[in-house]
Amino acid sequence: MKSEEIEKVALENAPENQKLTSPNIQKDIVCCAATETRKAIINDIGDEYFTILVDESRDVSAKEHMAVVLRYVDKYGHVIECFLRVLHVNDTSVATLKAAIDSMFATHELSISKLRGQGYDWASNMRSQFNGLKSLILNENISAFYVHCFAQQLQLVLIAIAKNHPKIDVVFTVVANICNIVGASAKCRDIL
Repeated sequence: MKSEEIEKVALENAPENQKLTSPNIQKDIVCCAATETRKAIINDIGDEYFTILVDESRDVSAKEHMAVVLRYVDKYGHVIECFLRVLHVNDTSVATLKAAIDSMFATHELSISKLRGQGYDWASNMRSQFNGLKSLILNENISAFYVHCFAQQLQLVLIAIAKNHPKIDVVFTVVANICNIVGASAKCRDIL
């Protein structure tokens, strides 16, 4: 344990067999918290319409993953965007991604008929007009309109500019470092 305060409470006051410091136990606790969070998101959506945002990427161990975000309007009229989960996929083919989405919808009792939007990056397997994920979903629900992820488009523009203009690259590096420092410390946020 790194914190003496936590160590005093957790280790000295806990029963000998219930310290919850095992990595397996900690993973179980995190999984339980994630499950309850997902249930709360799904309950908040209820039987209302929602949008799905999907992005796929490979992690450092070369495993493919698909991140899923749901966007919906809550009962107070606020637009809510919640990260739902990261799904492991064997590959990023259209069929695999669609099967993963279908499985996720079934697991969380989400209906594709309530889907009103879908957003992806520029990857051809996602947005292709004829055989992409967008098209497969539109074949099942013509109301699930595709909207390109404009944040991805902006990121691509900024990367292209930064590569060609070293001074711009320095500005973005400094801004990123400041955000990391300020975001990591409550004291720094208060000072700023």
